[in-house]
Amino acid sequence: MLLAALAVVILIMADLRFNRMETIRSLLDTIATPVYWLADLPTRLGDWSEVHLQSRSQLLEDNERLLQENLVLQGRSLQMSSLQAENVRLRALLNSAALLRDDVLVAELIGISPDPVRHQLVLNKGRSDGVFVGQPLIDAAGLMGQVVEVSAENSRALLITDVTHSIPVQVNRNGVRAIAEGTGALGTLEIHHVSATTDIQRGDLLVSSGLGGRFPVGYPVAVVSDIERDPGQAFARILAIPSAALDRSRHVLLVFTADSGEEG
Repeated sequence: MLLAALAVVILIMADLRFNRMETIRSLLDTIATPVYWLADLPTRLGDWSEVHLQSRSQLLEDNERLLQENLVLQGRSLQMSSLQAENVRLRALLNSAALLRDDVLVAELIGISPDPVRHQLVLNKGRSDGVFVGQPLIDAAGLMGQVVEVSAENSRALLITDVTHSIPVQVNRNGVRAIAEGTGALGTLEIHHVSATTDIQRGDLLVSSGLGGRFPVGYPVAVVSDIERDPGQAFARILAIPSAALDRSRHVLLVFTADSGEEG
């Protein structure tokens, strides 16, 4: 052992002084490389198995979780699209309110009449909000109807297309007066008491005339879509398309005119 220790000391001293062992050390490092690789193999196998050899149950669990997260995100995306569309409609509604001379109250549609013959809406504003019977109802495009029933918190409105509803109108182009009556079809009004020789044309805008005192003057009501003149009849048969989006509006405006207090 003493001789071996002495030999080691001599070799170390020789290597430090004369650098004779560099080639041998390099050769020994090369020979020992497979030993290092084999020694590190268990660690590398553990890392690889942790990444690639997950259990089937874990994969199924992760897949289910991702599917649920994807479904939630899709639902939120759909809701965002709906909110964006509703924001556009509200902006248009509020812009129309800014153009009115009268005060308005924004109301939301919360129900419709289950009877297909009756064109009525249920609104979330009532007597406590100042709503009164006969109050005009409009959207961003035109006149929709009027309030016919009022409770403390809700109200019921009759659309202009209901068969029991009629409204005095005039042709915006020349002031010709007539009566627009509901036909029971949501997209059609019929104009009565217009002589066959009266100057009225397809595309004419009909606005409220203010006669009768129920509706203020000047609100868009409908656009003339069809005219039939029979030489044997005194009056022409005229159809018009309502200006308001009667089947799409979710938010509406209740109009307060200067004499609303007397009507309420």
